[in-house]
Parts: sequence; C-alpha cells; structure tokens
Amino acid sequence: MLLRCCLRLMIRARISNEAKKLCVIRVISKSPYLQAPTAFTGSIGARQILAVRSWLALSPHITVVLFSQDPSVFSFAGSFDSRVLVDTDIDFTFLGTPFFHSVVAKSRSYNSDITVLVDPQTIILSGLICTLNYAYELDQDWLLLASPRNVSYFPLHMDESGKHWQIDNTEWMDIQELQETLKQSCHWNRCDERMLMAWNRKDLPLHNGVLPPFLYGKGIHNNWVIHEAMSSRFRFVFDASWTIASFHMNNQDSSNPEIGSSTASDVENRRWEYVGNSYLGALYGSLFYRDNNCSSLVKLLKCDDLHIFLDTKENKVYTFAQQGAPSFRKGKILHSWGKRNIWSCIRDMTSLDRTLDCSLHNQMKLSAPLELPFSLESLLPVIADKNKTIVLAVAGYSYKDMLMSWVCRLRHLLVTNFIVCALDQETYQFSVLQGVPVFKDPLAPNDISFNDCHFGTKCFQRVTKVKSRIVLKILKLGYNVLLSDVDIYWFKNPLPLLCSFGSAVLAAQSDEYNKQGAINLPRRLNSGFYYAHSDGSTIAAMDKVVRHAATSGLSEQPSFYDTLCGENGSYRIGDNRCVEPKTNLTVYFLDRNLFPNGAYLDLWQEKNVRAACLKKGCFIIHNNWISGRLKKLERQVLSGLWEYDPSTRMCLPSWHKNKSRS
Repeated sequence: MLLRCCLRLMIRARISNEAKKLCVIRVISKSPYLQAPTAFTGSIGARQILAVRSWLALSPHITVVLFSQDPSVFSFAGSFDSRVLVDTDIDFTFLGTPFFHSVVAKSRSYNSDITVLVDPQTIILSGLICTLNYAYELDQDWLLLASPRNVSYFPLHMDESGKHWQIDNTEWMDIQELQETLKQSCHWNRCDERMLMAWNRKDLPLHNGVLPPFLYGKGIHNNWVIHEAMSSRFRFVFDASWTIASFHMNNQDSSNPEIGSSTASDVENRRWEYVGNSYLGALYGSLFYRDNNCSSLVKLLKCDDLHIFLDTKENKVYTFAQQGAPSFRKGKILHSWGKRNIWSCIRDMTSLDRTLDCSLHNQMKLSAPLELPFSLESLLPVIADKNKTIVLAVAGYSYKDMLMSWVCRLRHLLVTNFIVCALDQETYQFSVLQGVPVFKDPLAPNDISFNDCHFGTKCFQRVTKVKSRIVLKILKLGYNVLLSDVDIYWFKNPLPLLCSFGSAVLAAQSDEYNKQGAINLPRRLNSGFYYAHSDGSTIAAMDKVVRHAATSGLSEQPSFYDTLCGENGSYRIGDNRCVEPKTNLTVYFLDRNLFPNGAYLDLWQEKNVRAACLKKGCFIIHNNWISGRLKKLERQVLSGLWEYDPSTRMCLPSWHKNKSRS
C-alpha cells in the first residue's frame, strides 16, 4: 500500500544584524497508516530527504525539527545529530495526521521572531534567508507567502558533505545556473496548498477569529489563513515567490486526491480528510462567500540587489530604507530616476509568472459526506492493540466537550486503542473533525442530541443500554473491551492490570460509598467502568445482561448487578466478588483506592484532587455521584482534571498545563 507521507516544514528564525543568522526549520509529519512503509522510504521518502538536505545547506545555523509520531522519523533524525530533532507535542488524528491549528499554536511556544511553514517535498535553493532578513527589518507586522515552482524532474542531488549540488558524482552545478534552467520549465499555481508561509510576532494573531481544526496538508487551510489575514488587516500580506528559489517535484503519487475521485479506496486516499477541511473552510470565516485571488497580492521582487514591492492593483512600486523605515502604507513611490531600470526588471521577472486566477469555491462544495469509511467491524482491527483489546466510550452531543477531554487524556497517556460510539449524527461529525476513531450506532435512541442525559432521566436510562449492547457486539467479534464513561479521568493506563485478571472474569468499579465494609453490596456494580474478556463465559453473561436491560424500565446498571450477582446479591462471594452460576463468570469489584467512585473518601472535595489521588495510587477517578451535567462539568474543570479547550478545539498543550499547575 502506498504511503502518502504528509510532512510539513515550519521555520522558526531569530533574524538580527549579526553576521550569523539563526533559522530553525520545523517539519510536521504523520505516522503511517497501519503497517505502511515508513515516512522516509520509497520515492516520496527520497524527495523528502533531498528537501531536508537542501534546507540544511542554506546555512550551518539551521536546525530542522520534525513533528511526528512515526518511529522512522526518529531514526532519520538521528543521522543528523542535533541539526535534525523530533517533537511529538502537537495534536494528531487517530491515523497520525497533524492538526494545522495545533501546529500554529505550538509555534507560539518557541522563543523565535519568525515562523515559516513549507511543504516537505519543496527544495529551497536560495533566497530564503535574504528574504527573511529583509522582511524582519520592515516596520510592519506581516504575513508572506511564496509558491514553489512545480517541476516534473529535478536532475541534481547533494554531495556527501551536504554543501554542493551535483549532476553526477563528480560534476558540481552552479546554483544560479540551475535556477535559471528550472525556471524555464516550471509553472506556479496559487491555489496549490504547498505554498510557503511566514510571519513575524508570535503574539499577534494572523487573523480575526478562531483558527478551525484543519488537518495539516489536506487542502484549504493555507489559502483560508491568507484570505482571513487579508480581510482582518492585522498584518501586511505579500507574495515573496520571486525572491525565494523553491521547487516542488510534481509527481502523480504525491498529489492530493480529488475529493470526488473514486480511482482508489477511501482508506488509501484518505478523501474524508479533504472533505473535512472543505467543510471547515465553508463553515468558518468568509472564504466561501468571497473570491480569493492570491495573484492580486502585493509582490516582493529583487532587482539589482534592491528589494521592491509591486502593487499590481494600484500599478505602483514601493521601496524602503532598512533602518528607521516608515510603514508600508507610507512607503516611497519610485520616481523617474529609477523607473526605467526597475520596470524593465519587473517585466523580465513577471514574464515567467504563469499564474492563473483560481477559485476555491468548488473545493468547498461537499461532493461526499463527512464521514469515515469505517464500520465498527473494519475499525476494530485498525484500533485494537496487540492483545486485541479496545477501550470503548459512548457519548452524545451534550457531552462532546467531556468526551474530548477524555480523548485528550488518553492521547497524553499514549493510549491509542480507543474508539467512540456516537449516539447521534452531531457527535459523529464532531468526532470526525476532531480526528477521533468513531462509528455510529444505528439503533441508538432518537432525539437525544441536545438533551441533558444525566443520571435518573429517561434519556439516561435509554442511552446506558446502548453501552452493554455495543460491548456485547465487540466481544462477539473477538475483541476484549474496557468500557469507560467519558466522565472518568485517567491518571495512568489501567489496561496492564485489568488484562491480568484473565478469562471468565469481569473486573468492574464498585459504586459503594461507605469507607468500610463490603464493596459488592446490592446494585453497587458501576457499569460505567469495567473490563470484559472475549470468551464464552463473558459473552454468555453479557448476553443475559443485555436481554435483562431490554425489558427493564431502569438503566442498565441494575441489570448488571441483578444478572451477574443475583437479586439482593445472592451470588456474592466474600466482600468483593460475585459468581454467576450458569455462565460461571466471576465479577471482581476493583479496589476503590485504585479505582474510586465519585463519593468515595470525598476525593472530589480535596483542595488538590490530583495530588490526593496520586498519593493513593489511583488509576482513575469517576466523576459520578453528582446531579446534572453542568455541575459535573464544573467540578471537573475546577479540579484541574481537564484536558481540552473547547474555544480552540485543541487538547490543552503540555506547556499550558504545566504553567497552570505550577
């Protein structure tokens, strides 16, 4: 299977008047889909390696940082010592695609004056450092873009030293000569998402409003940001394509699949990722309602070592002194002393521009539904761990933020074998856009999307019965299941402990609140957190629970206890177990010091809930024994056991959490 490796580059540069300039190049990458080839293999890998080496050759003071979860990226970076580093601290989807808004947010955490993003298969020959130096001196907050020239063939490679371009193993080629040769056989496309973007001042937003959760490298987002930046007028936006010599090898296997294409499978082309970006581009901002024409941007040119700005709309040329320069809008119009030479230079340079006006409206017209090409049956082998174990959550739209806090926590703990059962279409689409492995339950109750399905309501009773039914279905498909409600905070991964109980044992949380005495008393089995092994005894017992719940007017929780422990606890063994006689299933009630419920020891009332729980060695804590969704939400947020920012739709980054907890 062909791996479409979607690396991206982010350059952080502190530009000064010193002789040695510092540029830090940052690349964002995705992990492979299933057991696909590693990111730096095959023809795509070769092009990426060549691009990285071209960046490093720009200056000995450049460092490349790869944002990735792929082990092969660590291996690749290791061969360059400290000049190529790896960082995993951004948001990724369950298939490893990075989020663009997370990339931009992470760039603000670094101590740098300039941030640059560029496609990883783009070779940069020259002009980048000089352009950034010039832009840094402008008395403006700015955003620049530069489109690489598309070439079908790049004839050179780097020598072993990484300093010289060669036609073969012996002949060196002059950079200027190479650039001129390539320019004659290339073209630009302003709608191409491979454009380089750079901006100064990390504390100033690029545009007004929220940056949507675009998937990085999956279309729309670069053009969306440029359009919103131009509309917001926070920054001077200009095109530096003529001063940066960059080339992208335009090969068919690296191009983006068309949204409406059916030439390859959804899994290989990942078409739904482009659909999601198109959906977000139409939903947020004004790009969908206004035409976006990048060719009308002010252009930065360099003629006879003089940087100039060309405004084609106003038919004016501007230039600036490097020190004490006025703002762009007060710039100096060139007069007759330089007009002839400058305009001759402009004509020569822009004659190579074969830019066509483009519109993104067609890309933002959804020709496919916003959904994953996965059923539950096809999703399980993608998600399950090596022991065929799945962590399952079931959620409706009113709990979407708590669901994402739960997801973010599991991601932080590197627990990746989780899936979400969406009770409604709103939750399903929300989860798709958040990169969550999700499937729809076709038998879920109707009209629950915006209900407050808290404990005791009729909605709650209907929804809980979905959980046991889905668990039974997954068990019958041969997978073990850890069912976890989304109002459960995980301090550490409990799966190694829970898996150790073995077959024919269902390990469940106790809902008993008394500090002393038996924890398996009548109806004290909490059906919001339990581990079930896929074996005959467990499947038969769960089938009895599901059938009992289907005829009950209560939630599923009493059905668990009455079926597995007997009415009034007639199947109890000791203080922490039950044995169902017909299936011979043992129910083990988990130690409450390790798996406390919401009423045990008043842990939620502690001044520092996290410290109190960690002192006891807690694996999890359940945010139950409280009435109402809003009260539950407030308690969890105020306790600091919260991992998600709904305003940005991002997991709270580690640098933010560490600061808030210090």
